[in-house]
Amino acid sequence: MKNMKPLLLVIFLFVVTGSSFSQIISEDAKRKVTIGVDFFTDIWQGTPSNMDLRTINQGFNVFGMYNFQLAESNSFFSAGLGIDNHNMYSDTRIDNITADTIVFSPIGEVYQRSKINLTYVTVPLEFKIKLKSGVKFGAGFKIRYLMSAKDKYIGDLPNENRGRTNVKRKNISNTEDWAYGFTLRVGYKSFNLFGYYQLSNVFKTGRGPELYPISIGLTLTPF
Repeated sequence: MKNMKPLLLVIFLFVVTGSSFSQIISEDAKRKVTIGVDFFTDIWQGTPSNMDLRTINQGFNVFGMYNFQLAESNSFFSAGLGIDNHNMYSDTRIDNITADTIVFSPIGEVYQRSKINLTYVTVPLEFKIKLKSGVKFGAGFKIRYLMSAKDKYIGDLPNENRGRTNVKRKNISNTEDWAYGFTLRVGYKSFNLFGYYQLSNVFKTGRGPELYPISIGLTLTPF
């Protein structure tokens, strides 16, 4: 639960500040612009057989979209920009982040945390239906460019007697620059259930495991 505290604080601050700011934004502006954040867990697919994942792999997306109303209907086409952040916690660690082929090896029991972190700049595209009751539906597609791929390890290092150590490594090699997948949202007013199914793999074909995330969580859109 210690790792969840910063995330819960972000959620609280986003809801409070977003709700306050929403009160001074006109209804016309609210229809044209959507600012939101997704809080989710990743269900990682294509993991190596020797890898066990943590149950919760928390991540978040922050996005802004402009809504184009379709004729005089309650349907909209939205496009925008965002930042996506994914984590994968496991009992393995990359042997060599600059190797020609990325390999995850088991760590053993003497460790506190091992994860990889991926950050993307994104272009979300979405078709929305907003009913007068406040119920909303949205289906879309997301194109993403990888900004950062790194890993973090806290624990003992095999064959070394340095005791517990904190190691951060940047620029994991053989990652795909581009990622893409489908999105889905269903909700009421500012609260939505969120899903993302990635079609592309994290690593280049033949240069690492065929990893890709399925994200499930909650979207908050104060305006």
